[in-house]
Amino acid sequence: MVATYGLEAKGIRVGIDLDVGHLAYLEIERDGRRTAPFHRAPWADDARPVAGTEDAPHLASLSGDFFCAPFAASDVEPAPAHGWSANAPWTPIGSHAVEGGICARFELTRRIMGARLIKELSVRDGHPFLYQRHIFEGGAGAIPVANHAMLSLPSGGRMFFSPKRWAETPPDPLEPDPRKGRTIFQYPAQAVDLRQLPLADGGTADLTRYPVGTDHEDLAMLVEAGESKLGWSAVLRPQEGDLALMLKDPRLLPATVLWFSNGGRSYAPWSGRHRAVLGVEDGCIYSIAGHRASIEPNPLTQVGVPTAIRLDPEGSIAINHVIGAIPVPNWLTDVASISIDGDFIIVAPKAGAAISLPFDAAFLFGEN
Repeated sequence: MVATYGLEAKGIRVGIDLDVGHLAYLEIERDGRRTAPFHRAPWADDARPVAGTEDAPHLASLSGDFFCAPFAASDVEPAPAHGWSANAPWTPIGSHAVEGGICARFELTRRIMGARLIKELSVRDGHPFLYQRHIFEGGAGAIPVANHAMLSLPSGGRMFFSPKRWAETPPDPLEPDPRKGRTIFQYPAQAVDLRQLPLADGGTADLTRYPVGTDHEDLAMLVEAGESKLGWSAVLRPQEGDLALMLKDPRLLPATVLWFSNGGRSYAPWSGRHRAVLGVEDGCIYSIAGHRASIEPNPLTQVGVPTAIRLDPEGSIAINHVIGAIPVPNWLTDVASISIDGDFIIVAPKAGAAISLPFDAAFLFGEN
C-alpha cells in the first residue's frame, strides 16, 4: 500500500509517495479543464518489491518526478542508483501557509554525504506549478543532483527548450546487450542542432519530437547555452491538449537529460511494457556517468560547465525547481519562448497570443 501525502491549492493537487519521495500524482485544473501529463510506471501500484526492483526501490515506485542525489550511479557513497533521496522513506515534518497556498516539508530518513536533506513542496491558488526545493543541511564533499520528471506521451508530442549549446550521448549505450534491450542512438555522439542527433544506423533523430523510434531505450544530454537566464523545457501533447513545463535556474542546473523510454528493455520490471515515456531531467551532472565522474575533471567542467554542487558543512544549500502543466487551446502548436514578466510566466508561440501564467519567480531564483 503506497503511503501518499497530499497537498492542494485552487487548481492543483499533488501527492508524494512517502516510501521513496516520488510524486505519485500532479493534477492541474485550469479554465474548466483538467490535465495530468506526468508518468506513473504500470507496476507502481503492484505489491512491492516488484520483480527486478528488489535492490532499487526507485524503480518499484517509478512515478512523476523525484530528486536524485547523487544522479545515476552511487559510486562514492554506498546507495542505490539515484541515491537515497529517490530510494528511502521521507517523514513529514510539518506544513505552513504561504501566500495563497501551502508548503509541506519532509525529511529524508537517510543522510547523504553526512547531510540532512529536506524536501519542501509548495502549491498556490491559481498557479499551475509545483514549487520544489531540496535543502542540504551540513554534509561534506560534492555531489551531482537532478530532478527526474517523466511524461506520458501515448499519442506523441513535441518538445521545446531554452537555448542549448549542444546535445550529446554518453560513451556507452543504455542497453549494450541486445538480449536485454535495444538502443538506436549513436554512442557517443554530439549535435548542435537538436533535430540532427546521429543514430547508430547512420540516420538522425529529432529530439524535438516524440517518438523518435520504436522499441528502444535511449538517452541524450542537453547543455544549457551560456547566455540563458531561464532554463526551460516545454512538452506539448497535441492529442491530449496540454503543455507540461519544467523550469530551472540554468546557473544551478545547467544540464537536461532526455530519457526516451519506449519499450526497449525486455527484462523485469520493464518487460517491454514501459512505453511512450519521456524523462526531462534537469541537473548539475555529468550525463549519467555517476557520482565519481561528476566530481572529477570531465569534458563539461573543462569548458566551464559545473557538474556537481558542493555541500556546506556549516550551512545549507538549496536546489529549487518548478514543474507544472496547463490545458492549451488547439491553435497552440509550438512554443517559441518562455520568459518571466514580474509575477507571471509568459509562454509565447511563434504566432498568436501569448499565454500568461501566475508564477513565483523569487522562488525559482532563490530569493526567499
